[in-house]
Amino acid sequence: RGANQSSVSEFLLLGLSRQPQQQQLLFLLFLTMYLATVLGNLLILLAISVDSRLHIPMYFFLFNLSFVDICFSSTTVPKVLANHILGRQTISFSGCLTQMYFVFMFVDMDNFLLAVMAYDRFVAVCHPLHYSAKMTPQLCALLVTGSWVTAILDMLLHTLLMARLSFCADNAIPHFFCDVTPLLKLSCSDTHLNEVMILTEAALIMITPLVCILASYVLITCAVLRIPSTKGRWKAFSTCGSHLAVVFLFYGTIIAVYFNPSSSHSSEKDTVATVMYTVVTPMLNPFIYSLRNRDLKGALQKVIGRK
Repeated sequence: RGANQSSVSEFLLLGLSRQPQQQQLLFLLFLTMYLATVLGNLLILLAISVDSRLHIPMYFFLFNLSFVDICFSSTTVPKVLANHILGRQTISFSGCLTQMYFVFMFVDMDNFLLAVMAYDRFVAVCHPLHYSAKMTPQLCALLVTGSWVTAILDMLLHTLLMARLSFCADNAIPHFFCDVTPLLKLSCSDTHLNEVMILTEAALIMITPLVCILASYVLITCAVLRIPSTKGRWKAFSTCGSHLAVVFLFYGTIIAVYFNPSSSHSSEKDTVATVMYTVVTPMLNPFIYSLRNRDLKGALQKVIGRK
């Protein structure tokens, strides 16, 4: 239906740069980061699967986060690499909507999982005696399933809203993937409803988990400050600090790009910010969540040693 209305049957993804030398450098950078993301997250998936000591809620959520991060990177980076190798820039209308759907579905999932993981840490630190009674396998499964269902339905709504728009003359997207903001700018229909939904429903889906994360870490901080030993206090803070670094990088860039009034958008700044959350955070997650974790490090050494 959307494709019939629009005279545009494909879009051009202009990528991050016009200069051939810069393109070569960016190609190598994206390739390296993509390989690091896939390898790092695959190792975590393997380590958690193999080590039965890691079959507890915290690692169940981390397992899901690593899986989502592999998928998340795979929705954008391979297309960028393939277009560079083939010297092409095109993506079909349906391909563009499909890419947009999956990118933001995985953004939603990352978002929900970071909140679920913060809640899990809150229960572990603030209610250690009730931890196993509270974080039952049923609750963990429910939290993850609920996250998937919400992410799928949320993006279905935004994709259907995008599919009803018409695209007339201009089909060049100054970006490396089919992002919502540049697509809305290209449309020759009234995009008011789309923008309202982004600033209300989508904002709610982003802000609610962020509030949960911040509340969890405030309560964790209060509990940690009551720990008498400085060593124990430092250990708890260093773990929470690394988690919060990911949270701020992820949310900071998303809020800067999508929840600003359109007038303040410059496509160059937006593109750099989107690289941060679509390529950099999925690569950093395995390092941040595993390097500070003795059990996971042990399991990783076993996996690598076995190979």
